[in-house]
Amino acid sequence: MDAVRVALLREVLAGTEWLGATRRFAGALRGSVVSYGGGLLLVGTPAYEPWHLAAHLVDEATWSGTPELAPTLVRHDPRTSGPGQLSVGLGRIEAARRGETLLVVAPEGVGGALLERVHDARRGGAKVLVLGAGEGELVSMAHESLAVPDGLELELDLDTVQHLVSAAAGENAVPVVRGRRGFRDRLARLADILTAPPPSRW
Repeated sequence: MDAVRVALLREVLAGTEWLGATRRFAGALRGSVVSYGGGLLLVGTPAYEPWHLAAHLVDEATWSGTPELAPTLVRHDPRTSGPGQLSVGLGRIEAARRGETLLVVAPEGVGGALLERVHDARRGGAKVLVLGAGEGELVSMAHESLAVPDGLELELDLDTVQHLVSAAAGENAVPVVRGRRGFRDRLARLADILTAPPPSRW
């Protein structure tokens, strides 16, 4: 989904709770990874791997100048013979520690091995965010969660909400802190002001 479609979607959602909710969740995500300099782990369920969210977060990290948003995609069935980005398994979640952020995307509650590892990550000090699931033990372990229930009036699905979250995370990136502007920068700014056309009176 490109920037134009995201903008149109936001117009449709104006006046609903979804714009504020996705921005709050994106702010929690961004604030967590930026404050610790990165360490974002992204995992889905055995039946739902968040490939598109991973790709959009990588794009937003590049466009916004916030490399901390680029995630490590954790897979339930990693390919040990494939590229490095496809070979990170659930053991990486178990090893997560303070300063790392774990984003779990689950259309519904999870159990078994993933739930145990999320618990280990939280106990190790990682911040846990959950997107999708509305209730259950996974949500109770989360520091922040955004539920996407079925049957929404606007037919917002999990994929669409992921687009809104990733776009908001990139937009709200913490600006790069720069030092004082030098003499040439100030001179260039003054020249721009002096050579600008006068404002229209009509």
